[in-house]
Amino acid sequence: MTSGNSTAQAGLLAGKVAIVTGSGQGVGRALAEGLARAGAAVVVNDIGVTLHGEVENASAADEAASAIVKAGGKAVGNRDSVSDPAGAARIVQQALDSFGRIDIVVNNAGILRDAIFHRMATEEWQAVLAVHLNGSFNVSRAAAAHFRKQESGAFVHMTSTAGLVGNFGQANYMAAKLGIVGLSRAIALDLQRFNVRSNCIAPFAWSRMVSSIPTETEADKVRVAALKQMTPDKIAPMAVFLVSDAAKDISGQIFAVRNNEVFLMSQPRPVRSLHHAGGWTAEALAHELPGAFKSSLTPLERSADVFSWDPV
Repeated sequence: MTSGNSTAQAGLLAGKVAIVTGSGQGVGRALAEGLARAGAAVVVNDIGVTLHGEVENASAADEAASAIVKAGGKAVGNRDSVSDPAGAARIVQQALDSFGRIDIVVNNAGILRDAIFHRMATEEWQAVLAVHLNGSFNVSRAAAAHFRKQESGAFVHMTSTAGLVGNFGQANYMAAKLGIVGLSRAIALDLQRFNVRSNCIAPFAWSRMVSSIPTETEADKVRVAALKQMTPDKIAPMAVFLVSDAAKDISGQIFAVRNNEVFLMSQPRPVRSLHHAGGWTAEALAHELPGAFKSSLTPLERSADVFSWDPV
């Protein structure tokens, strides 16, 4: 389905205060700018590192915040690390000190440590989970007490089709991104009685986070060329909508945004069943299960296999 003019979102977030992690550049910056255009005051959080975690531009957060202010919005920069619970608490406190409240958290911060699984080092595993999954927990937990007290609030967490579907050489990233889905669902369930919502977005956009995709085959080159057409600003309208009061009845869901397409993603539910009145033995399962379940088994696909058509 098509959507209306993007100017229709203007003012949806008037009076609200948002935190966007990892928003010094790329998708995060587009999200921060989109929320600001919709009327939110924004804490732009970014420690200014490369995809692999090395310091690259420590001023990224301040520069992005300054650009928002120059464009007529309200923003402040923040350089605390989301992987540190104390840092996460400072991010939330800065929102309170600067703008008097906190209404929105967008968990976007992330790094990559790609490696084929049998060569993945423990440090590579832990580093990615520390930022993506632990970071999302840390900032969400720091904001949750305030959301509960004011009986309102909205979370958006960036997941990925790498986690929802699959990809080569990204066991750490896939585990973190699928873990974020579970975290979001838990928040939605636990905090629904306080009018707090939590949803996920899997973004398709050309950014640093996808620029490491290998282009060894012709198919990979075509895929990357298509990704380069999908700019980060295409993701912002969905985030603005989900954290606005217009989405007050939407929580615990997973969406994907791919250029001009918006998808509601499925979540695990029973697909097929087998019943044996006397209980199962391994031998009985070996005889019955493969044939009964074969047509319903989920194939070992990558995101590109599932989203195989050109973006529109």
